[in-house]
Amino acid sequence: MMHEEIVVKGAREHNLKNIDVVIPREKMVVITGLSGSGKSSLAFDTIYAEGQRRYVESLSAYARQFLGLMEKPDVDQIDGLSPAISIDQKSTSRNPRSTVATVTEIYDYLRLLFARIGVPHCPACGETVVRQTTGNIVDMVALAPEGSKLMILAPVVVDKKGAFEHIPEQYQRAGYARVRVDGVIYALDEFPELDKNYRHNIEIVVDRLVNDSDSRNRLAQSVEQALEIAEGKMVVYNADSKESAMHSLMYACPNHPEVAIPELEPRTFSFNSPHGACPVCTGLGNRLVVDPELVIPNGRLTIAEGAIRPYNRINMDNWYVKSCRLSVKNMVLACTSRLAK
Repeated sequence: MMHEEIVVKGAREHNLKNIDVVIPREKMVVITGLSGSGKSSLAFDTIYAEGQRRYVESLSAYARQFLGLMEKPDVDQIDGLSPAISIDQKSTSRNPRSTVATVTEIYDYLRLLFARIGVPHCPACGETVVRQTTGNIVDMVALAPEGSKLMILAPVVVDKKGAFEHIPEQYQRAGYARVRVDGVIYALDEFPELDKNYRHNIEIVVDRLVNDSDSRNRLAQSVEQALEIAEGKMVVYNADSKESAMHSLMYACPNHPEVAIPELEPRTFSFNSPHGACPVCTGLGNRLVVDPELVIPNGRLTIAEGAIRPYNRINMDNWYVKSCRLSVKNMVLACTSRLAK
């Protein structure tokens, strides 16, 4: 049965003088008082300590040996208490990527939960996406213009750190001759030396063909082979348009087959990872931009008259400002001469 209140009786930790207090649940409660009056003793050393102790006692004996035994606070009775989380103001981080969820590590569990039971939807129409088949992928690749030069690639390393020195020998034995490393094609026997501290993308070149009716069977075999090598993923590079398209056996929208959604992973829901961060703000939640109206509040003024507001406090006779004025003057003269011609 869920209690509606947390009832503390006979709290005597530190400066607490055998006090009784009733705290409502599911409410934001603020404990105030003078310095040394026992605010932290009640919140952290009594209520939080008892909640954590009960949580540890509910675990198995095997788990408790790693967490250690916690002492019972000096209190007669606490009712209506659930496992508690403490956020201490001394442990906060100045990192702009730190939030309440990351500091308390709740975010790790939420990302895991979303990755395992989440239902992906199409960003274009909002419909639930379904897994693709090899036949669907072949049909989508065949939609390329007739006569297009296509390269079928198997991505064996996707945005991972390492030198990957084993790849040339492993795939040469399998009969492959070329590889694309970070967008550049190499022969496998000329595999470049990679910096293990940087992230790399490595794709095995499975086949190079021209998209026409005669090569349809060959295309289907190459697609199937690439999906097998890369565990359900493949990339098609169009040499004419210089564009690459990722396909996988994971998820795709039935109404927008060109929209491919990768397998849901915990890093997909992390703003600290490039795989889940917003590409505009890079996961920070805000971005710095220049407001033209603040830089040039009055467009009718010249540079010498102070049109550029940040320059107002700069000596207009110094070398830098004179150089800028001369450059602008030369640009105006050049444009004028071109218009005259």
